[in-house]
Amino acid sequence: MKRLDGKVTLIVGGTSGIGEATARLFATEGSKVIVGGRNDARGRRIAGECEDVEFYHMDVLNEEDVKGAVDFTVGKHGKLDCIFNNAGYGGLRIPVDSIPVDEFDKMVAVLYRGVFLGVKHAARVMKTQRGGCIINTGSTAGVSAGYLSLVYGSCKAAVIHLTKMAAVELAEHGIRVNCICPGSIPTPIFQGGKELSEGKFEALKNFLANSQPLRRSGLPEDIANAALWLASEDSSFVTGQSIVVDGGLTLGRGWDEYQDKFKRIRELLEN
Repeated sequence: MKRLDGKVTLIVGGTSGIGEATARLFATEGSKVIVGGRNDARGRRIAGECEDVEFYHMDVLNEEDVKGAVDFTVGKHGKLDCIFNNAGYGGLRIPVDSIPVDEFDKMVAVLYRGVFLGVKHAARVMKTQRGGCIINTGSTAGVSAGYLSLVYGSCKAAVIHLTKMAAVELAEHGIRVNCICPGSIPTPIFQGGKELSEGKFEALKNFLANSQPLRRSGLPEDIANAALWLASEDSSFVTGQSIVVDGGLTLGRGWDEYQDKFKRIRELLEN
């Protein structure tokens, strides 16, 4: 028996990277999948390559699009078992005193408000069903300072707390709400959302291999596997959690870096 047999999943931001990997994995595990996103070509390609996957054009900046995606999923399959709120982008990486307010507002709208809208409209359906699973995408940038930009990290921290608040509120309705915080994962976010060529993907993967104690790059499939566990009955007693999938990135200084630092201190004191 497959782990998601009979389930119906909506993946918001599902046309590339982590979303695409999750859509493909969930389909192989038995779920009916609706891939939501703005890139029609990539969305239709994924739907064409996977059984039981359909594409729905949507933009998380527009509440009617988010509501429409949820309603389309329920109209097509009669229910919504899981929503994965995964839409996002890197945005500006500039000093705080140089950030334009309009770009700040856009980042908040996509990275935080977009997740809120997914939670809002999934809850509307799942409360009637008396059950469901909501998964949000956070980030290591929301767990610790110093990763990516100020606005990005702040929004991801807000998503983590939104997850906790929604989990408490929706638990009585049998709805679980959790968050995944990815570490260094080679995805189009590093290239302004443009799809990575195979060569660039490999180059980025090699570059990120030494970014964390586990000496390999994270992969979109690593996050997809975490989402699979959260969407399955294996995690039926888990809610309100932010699961960090980062190869140890946020644990602190690596052992070899610590040893090198300590060696330099000894040399300094011996002179």
